[in-house]
Amino acid sequence: MKPFVYIFIFFGIVAVQAQTDYNTKKGYAAEGYDVVSYFDNKAEAGNKQFTTMHDGVNYAFVSQKHLKAFKTNPKQYLPQYGGYCAYAIAEKGKKVSIDPETFEIRDGKLYLFYNSWGINTLKLWKKEDVKGLQQKADQNWRLIRKKD
Repeated sequence: MKPFVYIFIFFGIVAVQAQTDYNTKKGYAAEGYDVVSYFDNKAEAGNKQFTTMHDGVNYAFVSQKHLKAFKTNPKQYLPQYGGYCAYAIAEKGKKVSIDPETFEIRDGKLYLFYNSWGINTLKLWKKEDVKGLQQKADQNWRLIRKKD
């Protein structure tokens, strides 16, 4: 095989792997909500006019300012556990979709949660031992993100 074929195959595998590690419902991380806005304690739907791709995942922002902030330091704004429900990752070890308006910034990190059908996992998260849940979620995420 020619070298460019190997490069294409390698990047194709990397792109597929990235997609399994992120919740990209609606084609974007955080279902198209602006991950920078969360750090202003706001859940705001991003605008398709201000988008970028990071690690094979699309992100949308409310403004050029937020887009620039993300591009300057994307790791600062990435949702924990690929943007899946933090509580479900901790308690069930499963990737569960989120309500993008149900979130928490804790220790400078963004956590997203499921909130539907009368179940608000953010409330459950806060009721229980948050530090313990974070540790469980971190451990479970290392195991489940490699699956699928």
